[in-house]
Amino acid sequence: MSEPNDLERSEIEAVIETRRELGATYEPALVDSFAEKVELAITTRVDAELARRQRDTREDESRGKRQMILGIVSLGTGIPITAIAGGITDLPGILVAWAGIAAVNLAHAVSGRRRR
Repeated sequence: MSEPNDLERSEIEAVIETRRELGATYEPALVDSFAEKVELAITTRVDAELARRQRDTREDESRGKRQMILGIVSLGTGIPITAIAGGITDLPGILVAWAGIAAVNLAHAVSGRRRR
């Protein structure tokens, strides 16, 4: 079994074989027992899917906050970098500085989407 609550074909065959051996008298008990196993397997899978979706939602929210913080920090550091680059190399320096800032923000945004 890949998970403890997964139903295997052998379990289904065992229920059918038990029904053949014991007859129709025990059929309701066998059906109830098998239905409980099916319900448990479904509940386990649904719970796992819900947990995964909640985890993904939390990760998305966290990623969005980090992206916003990076943007604010980029703007805050971009002002002095622009002044320094503009004072030393004029427009080419400013363009290179802002291209680097934009590249860092773009790389962060793309890496977050790639993980999904």
